[in-house]
Amino acid sequence: CLLFQAEEGNIEYKLKLVDPTQYRFEHLATQMKWRLQEGRGEAVYQIGVEDNGLLVGLTEEDMKASLKTLRRMAERVGADITVLREREVDYDSDEPHRIAEVLIRKVPDDQQFLDLRVAVLGNVDSGKSTLLGVLTQGELDNGRGRARLNLFRHLHEIQTGRTSSISIEILGFDSKGEVVNYSESRTAEEICESASKMITFIDLAGHHKYLKTTIFGLTSYCPDFAMLVVSANTGIAGTTREHLGLAMALKVPIFIVVSKVDLCAKGTVERTVRQLERILKQPGCNKVPMLVSSTDDAVTAAQKFAQSPSITPIFTLSSVSGESLDLLKVFFNILPPLSNSKEQEELMQQLTEFQVQLYTSYKALSSHLDGICREGEQLVVGPTDDGEFRELTVCSIQRNRSGCRVLRAGQAATLALGDFDRSLLRKGMVMVSPEMNPTICWRFEAEIVLLFHAKTFHKGFQVTVHVGNVRQTATVEALQGKDELRTGEKAVVRFKFIKHPEYLKVGAKLLFREGVTKGIGQVTKLQPSVFLLSVASSVLGF
Repeated sequence: CLLFQAEEGNIEYKLKLVDPTQYRFEHLATQMKWRLQEGRGEAVYQIGVEDNGLLVGLTEEDMKASLKTLRRMAERVGADITVLREREVDYDSDEPHRIAEVLIRKVPDDQQFLDLRVAVLGNVDSGKSTLLGVLTQGELDNGRGRARLNLFRHLHEIQTGRTSSISIEILGFDSKGEVVNYSESRTAEEICESASKMITFIDLAGHHKYLKTTIFGLTSYCPDFAMLVVSANTGIAGTTREHLGLAMALKVPIFIVVSKVDLCAKGTVERTVRQLERILKQPGCNKVPMLVSSTDDAVTAAQKFAQSPSITPIFTLSSVSGESLDLLKVFFNILPPLSNSKEQEELMQQLTEFQVQLYTSYKALSSHLDGICREGEQLVVGPTDDGEFRELTVCSIQRNRSGCRVLRAGQAATLALGDFDRSLLRKGMVMVSPEMNPTICWRFEAEIVLLFHAKTFHKGFQVTVHVGNVRQTATVEALQGKDELRTGEKAVVRFKFIKHPEYLKVGAKLLFREGVTKGIGQVTKLQPSVFLLSVASSVLGF
């Protein structure tokens, strides 16, 4: 069997590491640093595999010596190692030969922990919040929703058992891959301090009447992955297809969890899985479903899922009996970040830019898109309803309720804004470096595809537009070269916001909806308002 090792990336093949010379050992340690940097703190070593990917395997004695050397290398660079799996390979010898797959983890010196964001999607009553409660609290559900109670933010959510708002939950792993949430009753700050890898779950609403909240969570929180939860006893029902379509439209890699398998016969679970596989293989999806039924499958799924967007792992589990929950934890522990170190470095070279998602009387929750932000930094926030940007100072920063001095591209945090008029803040604003000279617009053009519309889509039609954290009603002002659009057709459309101007960027993904009408697209052109820009410029002294 042959594998392929890329020069870039965080996977390294080694045939054996038996008694290397000091010079060779130093070279190997330097190479490990490089792989860890490529994986942003994580690397996978395949021992017993030649550089060309040939699975040769090692004897038991050579394997022990190689793993001992690997531990020494990890100690040299300040990392920890975990053997993910070992397996025998066919070899022309009486003595068995094995290969080993080893996870190396080291939190980068300039970071507190590795962080992945996972959006949780699925139909109402599919078990999303219960699953998160079980994962993050370590106690199985009683079958009546006890595990989800701590996740709800409002009284009506507790009374109905249905999520209506966006809630954030965290699952921490230490450097050896053990879950850190469960020892005693840890606070978020304690979890952050002891975790080397953090999975941040964005729990979204399943009911159709909260669809705008779900779309806002997907577009503004910039999740790395999406977890679609499907109930085994009801199958693909309600908003399941819609949530799958939203994740695919936004190009968020998706994996599927079939929950409540304890309520069904084995045949019912298999029927639900076959139903999912059929949908995933359809021309619109073009996914390759991968059923995870063992630890070995979970390790393979995590690696393939990050390498290929077409792979879709499927887990079948129960939050009541705990069946296969460990496989999902193994998957989360090994799941690598999507962007490599080079892409991350390029983002950090940009000027500072945040999206404002939530705000209270003195602080704002933001996703950091570009650049680096430090405590005490001067930024401008806007646009306000009259199109202006106002100066503010970042007094302090918290990530997952734990203090943080520096924020890097791709991280979400809460910022304390000090002496700033909170009434000026709203969702959809951005906080950017004053050097950026931010442009705002009432009108913009986008290349769109109309996914569904009952009649015809034409000039004057009003839709709710979602672009990143922006959510506002806009009017269709013109369709280039066409009078109207029907389902499945493409066009370049000019939109005009009806309430206030917004900060947009060319190339941003766009979703729009109104009733049953739905479409996706990409912003292609902005028409900035000269008057509003001059007002903003005078305020900022540009």
